[in-house]
Amino acid sequence: MSDGLFELEEPEAPAAVGGLAATAPLAVRMRPRTLDEVVGQAHLLAPGAPLRRLVEGAAPASVLLYGPPGTGKTTIARLMSQHGERRFVALSALSSGVKELRAVIDDARRRLDRTGQTTVLFIDEVHRFSKTQQDALLGAVEDRLVLLVGATTENPSFSVVSPLLSRSLVLQLQSLTDDDIGVLVDRALADPRGLDGRFTMAPEAREQLLRLAAGDARRVLTVLEAAADAALALGNAEIDAEIVRTVVEEASVRYDRAGDQHYDVISAFIKSIRGSDVDAALHYLARMIVAGEDPRFIARRLMVHASEDVGMADPTALPVAVAAAQVAQLVGLPEARLALAQATVHLATAPKSNAVISAIDAAMADVRAGGVQAVPPHLRDGHYAGAAKLGNALGYRYPHNVPEGVLEQQYPPDELVGRDYYEPTNHGAERALADRVPKLRRVIRGDR
Repeated sequence: MSDGLFELEEPEAPAAVGGLAATAPLAVRMRPRTLDEVVGQAHLLAPGAPLRRLVEGAAPASVLLYGPPGTGKTTIARLMSQHGERRFVALSALSSGVKELRAVIDDARRRLDRTGQTTVLFIDEVHRFSKTQQDALLGAVEDRLVLLVGATTENPSFSVVSPLLSRSLVLQLQSLTDDDIGVLVDRALADPRGLDGRFTMAPEAREQLLRLAAGDARRVLTVLEAAADAALALGNAEIDAEIVRTVVEEASVRYDRAGDQHYDVISAFIKSIRGSDVDAALHYLARMIVAGEDPRFIARRLMVHASEDVGMADPTALPVAVAAAQVAQLVGLPEARLALAQATVHLATAPKSNAVISAIDAAMADVRAGGVQAVPPHLRDGHYAGAAKLGNALGYRYPHNVPEGVLEQQYPPDELVGRDYYEPTNHGAERALADRVPKLRRVIRGDR
């Protein structure tokens, strides 16, 4: 048997010349070579923590790494193989079956008997293995013929068979923080394996990258590489915010998940909901589920767009989306697909209004433009000694003291009196607000 058949280690990337001459993707070139280069996961990698002990070779055990994409699952598996010159073998649950598993296990047995070398078997998307495939691993894991490292974005309590679960240590990885992502970006810009100091990055561009990352190291490095390519084509030594904006679409294509263009599909999903095409929305939802997308990611987008695209036209949309997110968190796939589909149908068929996002964005724009004048004295806190001497809370009128429950009174700072942010539409439940809000404003502002 050829050793190379199962040893799927990536070839050593050529040395970077000027940062962009290496043929391997930036995310591959910048993969941590030691445990100290890993960012994030402090709860698992601190001195004495379980994952650090595993990587350093103490108490070898099989492990299931559960967490969002781009948090270091593959990297950690590779680092585990470095201790004691263990052999690293990678399989994908999307393309491997029982036959491939048994061949790896047989080879691992021979190596262990012949040379004493341990095999670290990394299985990506392990939750996509069938029960039969997972059962085929049990004996090898039990006898420690292999050290299994299974990577999954799904809760293993619901996606991994109980016997395998009981034989493995389950460790949950967290999305990287903005600070973690910032470390990766700065390192990639300076490191000879990365861009080798050839480019600088404008602060606005760096901030934009951190927002785009959403805790995913692979994603941010993919976008950064595309931005560097674009800057090089323009003859620029600085990556600015405009360059980052123009390459996001290109980077989305590079970051291709299980055959689906990850960010194109989620964009089409949301736009289908916004456009009230329930059938198209369900199609894109199905594509993401089949591709192995994290259901919590889908649920987060549904919660955002319940307010952004439906808003007060159907106030029940947000609670439905939140409930779907709770199901995704507590139950996981495959059952969570039902709640996600229910929320998708609800949002797609609901009346639409963007009045909520328009209102808050307009208010925030005024604040950023300097609209932060003093709070009117009668609205200030009066619950402390000396407040009355300062004029605080004097003259405040309590709305519940009048039968209507609404009375004339100034609430915004002087400079913003009469400024309207919320403009209800005539869609769905917001139709009643389109009639009520102007009446409230007239009473409050004394325009009756």
